[in-house]
Amino acid sequence: MTSFTETEERQALRRAVAELGRKYGHEYTLKAARAGGHTPELWDEAGRLGYLGVNVPEEYGGGGGGIGDLAAVCEELGATGTGLLQMVVSPAICATIIARFGTAEQKGRWLPGFADGSLRMAFAITEPDAGSNSHRLTTTARRDGDGWVLNGRKVYISCVDESHSVLVVGRTEDAKTGKLKPVLFVVPTDTPGFSYHRIEMDIIAPDDQFQVFIDDVHLPAEALVGSEDAALMQLFAGLNPERIMAASYAIGMGRFALDKAVEYAKTRTVWKDPIGAHQAVAHPLAHAKVELELAKLMTQKAAALFDSGDDMAAGEAANMAKYAAGEAVVKAVDAAVQTHGGNGLASEYGLGALVAASRLSRIAPVSREMILNFISQFSLGLPKSY
Repeated sequence: MTSFTETEERQALRRAVAELGRKYGHEYTLKAARAGGHTPELWDEAGRLGYLGVNVPEEYGGGGGGIGDLAAVCEELGATGTGLLQMVVSPAICATIIARFGTAEQKGRWLPGFADGSLRMAFAITEPDAGSNSHRLTTTARRDGDGWVLNGRKVYISCVDESHSVLVVGRTEDAKTGKLKPVLFVVPTDTPGFSYHRIEMDIIAPDDQFQVFIDDVHLPAEALVGSEDAALMQLFAGLNPERIMAASYAIGMGRFALDKAVEYAKTRTVWKDPIGAHQAVAHPLAHAKVELELAKLMTQKAAALFDSGDDMAAGEAANMAKYAAGEAVVKAVDAAVQTHGGNGLASEYGLGALVAASRLSRIAPVSREMILNFISQFSLGLPKSY
């Protein structure tokens, strides 16, 4: 029987993470972002407390939980204004793929670092000329003795400068068919031939985006993750957690904005009553609350399906959750800014910085248009449109 109430353990996890987030606060994140810095103190403490490794198997030092637990951590940090974008990538995508498909040596080498947060791994799939079309990826791998040589370009790769390694999606030629097939490699960021350049963004956030250049990067055989012949399945196993986590990140941001707006609406008085007494102010906030809760419920469903091993159903729900959360956070932030009036764009209140950040949730890591394509084709059975 499906339960719509989280376990006491997960609720306790939420409370503990929220307490950590409040300890640092949104001012900590904003200060780091405006200075062009990062938030390593929060990441490191969250790692030491075990929050970043709740989904890593216990035998490797993790919490032994599922993606639903990690999503709860991500959401609660976002709800205190201290969201950690790399949670969407490092412990969610990379740790999941390695835990599921890595060799015993790879699991022993990487998973303990994911468990305590001491290891950060970026994820590189997007390319300048491929966009959402993974069939047009041009990053290629060729055999070189027992190892590999990798060449290619990647773009909009998050947090490369804070990462020890990058999980790179490339392609190699199938010896039987001659067609290119996806492969996954772990590439240390200090490998000769691997370089990156920060992309200037009009987003105030402590997490940067990068172009990545891969020029004749020589890799040992053990850099290949899992099976050379099953990388497509392995890739999809990482993309469902990515969508679930992106939804949780957006929901947390929306909750933070809404909480700020509600507090302001309760205390700001212009005529004789607090502005929250007026429906023109109250209704957009109520609407935002409804949409955030609906998005959260679908995210919890997606996580439960993924953790139960139902990847196909999880894919549908994760896409729906990502879509709903992207829409909900944009509306929540917009309503919060409008509630504050001119103060909504004053640096003192910290909401202006969320406008562009929330808008990104409609684009990354998968656009709402591609999600609608997925739903049209797989959920509704309509002809493929692209």
